[in-house]
Order: sequence, then C-alpha cells, then structure tokens
Amino acid sequence: MNENQNVDIDREQDNGQITYANEVISTIVSVATTEVDGISAIAGNSGLLGKGKLPRGVRVDMNGEDVSVDVSVTVDYGMPIQKVGRSAQENVRKSIESMTGLHVEKVDLHVVGVSFEKENEELQQSQKIALSLEAEEEQHALEEGKAAQETQAQEQEQERAEDEPTDEPEAEAADEPTGEDAGQEEESSEQA
Repeated sequence: MNENQNVDIDREQDNGQITYANEVISTIVSVATTEVDGISAIAGNSGLLGKGKLPRGVRVDMNGEDVSVDVSVTVDYGMPIQKVGRSAQENVRKSIESMTGLHVEKVDLHVVGVSFEKENEELQQSQKIALSLEAEEEQHALEEGKAAQETQAQEQEQERAEDEPTDEPEAEAADEPTGEDAGQEEESSEQA
C-alpha cells in the first residue's frame, strides 16, 4: 500500500506548471498602479499612457517564482509623491501576489513626470461653476428689474387714475344749476 500512496502523491505533484508571460504581469502592474489616486499615467518609450492603456512603462524580471518590477509613472500635480509612490508600490505587490501566487521581491517606482491635467480639469470645472452662478445672478437681476418695472408701471397707472377727474362729478355738476345758470333761467322765464 505504501507504494500506491507514493504514486498518488507523485501524480498530484506532477499536474503540470502554471507560468506567466511578462505581459500578464505587466498588465497587472499597469492596472494596480493606475488604480492609485494621484497616479495619472504610466510612462513608456512612446510617451505617456492614460489609465487603461497597454503597459509600456513597465519592466518585469522573473526568476522562478520571484518577481521584480520597474514601473515609470506620472503623478498628478499637488499630490504628495512619496505617499502616492508607496501606495502604488504596495498595490502592485498585493495585486501580483494575490493574483499569481508569485513572490514580489521589489517594486521600483520611477516618477518621470508631473501632470497638470487634473488641475486643469478642476480649474475648468470651477470656471464653469462661476459662469453658471454669474448667469443665475444675471437672470435673477433681470427678473428683479422686470418686477420693479411692473410695480413702477402699476404705481404710475394708479397715480394717473387718482389725478384724472372722473366723468361722474362732471355729470352731477351739469345737472345742478349754478348761481349764474339760475339767474339766466329766471330771466328767460320772465321774458317768456
């Protein structure tokens, strides 16, 4: 029986190998690096690559189950580079080890540039908000001006109505004889 047990164990250990192409590790490194807030891109020979692009700024060295990684990045302006760099290194290490089971000896991070893209986007967003607020204020001022004009027009109309004599008092005055009219009526009745 011992011979059968040894044979079974040998079969379990001889199920084959799993190997990884450098491109697989490079892709893991690329995604893990650009997931970190403050990393704007991975840099390569062909220039800067945005998030989700093919990893060209990554070099992977594998020695059996040990991996060393070099990655070149661009960070967002205003971000603390040391903190962002350490976060990226740790994220790369965890991602490779959890996905492949390989041991990561080191992750060298090379900061090759600073991106102002995020800052420019924030500036543009601020400008849009400012313009929007300005437009709202203008609209509000126009509405207030219109309301003030309407109120002023109503007040002027009311003043005109109060200043204009109405037809009714004139009609009453025509019905009642004045002192002169009464004297004239008397003269005309005497002459008749």
